[in-house]
Amino acid sequence: MLVKTYGSAVSGIDALTITIEVNIGQGINFYMVGLPDNAVKESQQRIEAALKNVGYKLPGKKIVINLAPADIRKEGSAYDLPLAMGILAASEQIQAEKIGDYMIMGELSLDGGLQPIKGVLPIAINARERKFKGIILPKENAKEAAVVDKLEVYGVSNIKEVIDFFEGKIELEPVVVETRKEFYDHVGASEFDFSDVKGQESIKRSLEIAAAGGHNVILIGPPGAGKTMLAKRLPTILPPLSLHEALETTKIHSVAGKMGKHTSLVSVRPFRSPHHTISDVALVGGGGFPQPGEISLAHNGVLFLDELPEFKRTVLEVMRQPLEDRYVSISRAKMTVEFPASFMLVASMNPCPCGYYNHPEKECVCAPGIVQKYLNKISGPLLDRIDIHVEVTPVPFSELSGTSRAEPSEKIRERVIKAREVQETRYVDVESVHCNAQMNTKQLREICKIDDAGKKLLQTAMERLGLSARAYDRILKVSRTIADLEHSADIKNEHLAEAIQYRSLDRENWAG
Repeated sequence: MLVKTYGSAVSGIDALTITIEVNIGQGINFYMVGLPDNAVKESQQRIEAALKNVGYKLPGKKIVINLAPADIRKEGSAYDLPLAMGILAASEQIQAEKIGDYMIMGELSLDGGLQPIKGVLPIAINARERKFKGIILPKENAKEAAVVDKLEVYGVSNIKEVIDFFEGKIELEPVVVETRKEFYDHVGASEFDFSDVKGQESIKRSLEIAAAGGHNVILIGPPGAGKTMLAKRLPTILPPLSLHEALETTKIHSVAGKMGKHTSLVSVRPFRSPHHTISDVALVGGGGFPQPGEISLAHNGVLFLDELPEFKRTVLEVMRQPLEDRYVSISRAKMTVEFPASFMLVASMNPCPCGYYNHPEKECVCAPGIVQKYLNKISGPLLDRIDIHVEVTPVPFSELSGTSRAEPSEKIRERVIKAREVQETRYVDVESVHCNAQMNTKQLREICKIDDAGKKLLQTAMERLGLSARAYDRILKVSRTIADLEHSADIKNEHLAEAIQYRSLDRENWAG
């Protein structure tokens, strides 16, 4: 007897339907075709044990299973449940006329229990697009799938429940999630706040500008000056995720298996902080069956690279294209997948190996030329993509011991949101640009016009401070953001002057 069940395969952050054809006839053997990987092939042993432990058996006949389309590689153990249900129906151990109305996915334990799987959100979206009546999943994944409306989502903990459901012995309750309520109840929740940071008002100001314009930023300062503490609080002043951004971010985290149990939606901006020993594949994504890397997991959020010069040069260089294009394309012999990668890069570094170059109190012990050599670990093209360079100095004891409370993140965020609204209106007709940091050269010339006095100021600054040519465009972009924060239609001299301060690493002889 031939029976068809349906599952789904994830490619990139999208899913496509897999038809599982099970035919049982005369003979004795088990064949699985359709490009399954080892994890899928091993399902025979899991299915056999699971069925035995819930009172059923793997038939001693010739079983042929085809996973169509046959030219797409099937990976992972999530096909266990639809395979098992197909075998039971084809061997007539159960009556399952409705089995083709549902998409079924889940990994089987040997006792018949179900383990959670990855990529549930894109799978559920695919099930709705293909007009399935519902989807049957492990209970831990049900809330995530229930974010998709107009689809019945059933969470089960054991294969016996699925069997009884199709035989009409029990009714399963669909899981319902009020997506908007779930999103708005948790949006903006964070354990960090800028009010925790003593002093460092100039650094907070630079991070506010970075958040308002979507600018990448690098913090340079000695150990213990507060670089990491400040960076961790940056997401708290970014505009809250929109529902569309939350769904897109959730898809990436779902595919990567980073969603927590019983979690339905990523409602706060991601903050990713990989260790400096990370490989280039782990950072940008890849593998035999491409998976999202850290830059995609930071999509719509912040990627924080602490101790930037300690990262391998090859790792840093692979970020150059995603920083410009805001997506990463991973090519393999049989496939090419794209992962979104629109993130704010925040990097921190010590000014030298000992950490005390330019320190107001402690003396640097590095030999001549070492400071410049340390800085040269970061290539010019990468620095070219970082708009704001900020020197972080240690906080004096008088400020550390003070009792006054600093400005909370909520107030800073209000100003950032207003500045972003101005930019959304400005770029409403440009599909790929949403904030000042994303402007191309042509848009820069049209939007960031300065008067003769401003040109003179910028010329003087570049000549006296020895600013490099690449600093010119960055200063204009940052000054446009400062003007937006001040609700100014034009870029004024004071906006340019402040933007010039944020190009420390572009100054000639900065490192001696």
